Amino acid sequence: MAFASCRQWPFVLAAILYSRHAGAAPEDGQWSQDPGSHCSFVAPASLTAGPTFWIGACIDGKASGEGMLRRRDGDKAGPAFFGRMKDGIPEIGIIDLADGYRAGSFSDGDIGGQADPPQDMIDAFRVAAKAARLVSAKYAAEKNARSARHYEELAQTLEQQTD
Repeated sequence: MAFASCRQWPFVLAAILYSRHAGAAPEDGQWSQDPGSHCSFVAPASLTAGPTFWIGACIDGKASGEGMLRRRDGDKAGPAFFGRMKDGIPEIGIIDLADGYRAGSFSDGDIGGQADPPQDMIDAFRVAAKAARLVSAKYAAEKNARSARHYEELAQTLEQQTD
């Protein structure tokens, strides 16, 4: 077994420190956790602070794939992110706000920066519609027809945004 020379130690130490922090929170977001499932994620800034719940896959303790992050205050629903997560970090989707949608890729801690090209906006609505359908299917499986219908209708509305 070979050991690194003294001249190589700073590089070895840097590689170890980098690998330990590679899964840490990105500089443009703070880790949160679903209060029920304990699945971890970085919530887009547009969701504001507070209890946020994830509906979707949770791989290795982190939100993954298509799904919904929903902000809640008690029994009152707040804004929601519909989109795709990777290792707990949003990639692309929409934020459903009271006064409209914010759509695009995740950057600088939020969804839908001003520099997003039009194709990213279209892709964001398509991914969001897929995520809303996944949420609808979850509620249908739980025999919650009202919520299943609501999210299916939302998926159709999101698809219409790409026309």
